[in-house]
Amino acid sequence: MVVCSRRAPSSASRINGWGRQGQIGKSERAQIVNTAQFVTALTELHFPNVFNPYSQTCPSHDVSDAPAIRRRNLEIVLDAAIANDVDSIWVGRDLGYRGGRRTGLALTDEAHLSSHGAIFGCQAPLRATWGPAVSERTATVIWDTLTAVRRPVFLWNVFPLHPHEAGDPLSNRCHTRAERQACREIMEWLLTMLSPRRVVAIGRDAQAALSEMNIPSTGVRHPSYGGQIEFISGIADLYNLPRMKEREGQLTMSFEASS
Repeated sequence: MVVCSRRAPSSASRINGWGRQGQIGKSERAQIVNTAQFVTALTELHFPNVFNPYSQTCPSHDVSDAPAIRRRNLEIVLDAAIANDVDSIWVGRDLGYRGGRRTGLALTDEAHLSSHGAIFGCQAPLRATWGPAVSERTATVIWDTLTAVRRPVFLWNVFPLHPHEAGDPLSNRCHTRAERQACREIMEWLLTMLSPRRVVAIGRDAQAALSEMNIPSTGVRHPSYGGQIEFISGIADLYNLPRMKEREGQLTMSFEASS
């Protein structure tokens, strides 16, 4: 297990106010000092009409030890991200029922679990469900785009659990402000320890939530609901990738074929 020690922040992280010597007051009070305690803090979160993949088992799709598998998945990826000095954090809104609810990893479906190992050089996360692997449209675009970016990017959500409609656990809803605020210290600890050069908000909801928490970010269009091309263009502009713009048509065809 990696025990996270503090180091001097980079100039970029000083600009963003999230260096390892930066805004850490609430996180220190929470006494989260390593990834194991971070995951434990996630496990202890409970809200009505919210599925916690790190402590709960889905009766329809999960194997018996699914929460333990997802906790281990997150620890592996987060340890590797801390050790490898991430370039960026891409932040979405909340976990979806076809993606993070099943994998325990933000913006990641089962079709792309092994991709984390390629980015961070770590052990590939394991599946926590039975039956055929499930893909998610948003995750497919995210990971196709990350392949072109070729930088260590950590994926997260403003609200790190799966909120769903009452009586319909396999649905998605937007989390509430109260739910988001209850997870604020977790977000602060993550930013402090990873000290990213940039925070990228995926979609307006994520950017508005980060702004409310006084976390500077650069917003890009969410790839769902017809926003795929704008998302790809936004990432290409942000990372100065002209070749990626030329690939927009190719990425679109790849995405449509996998849906």
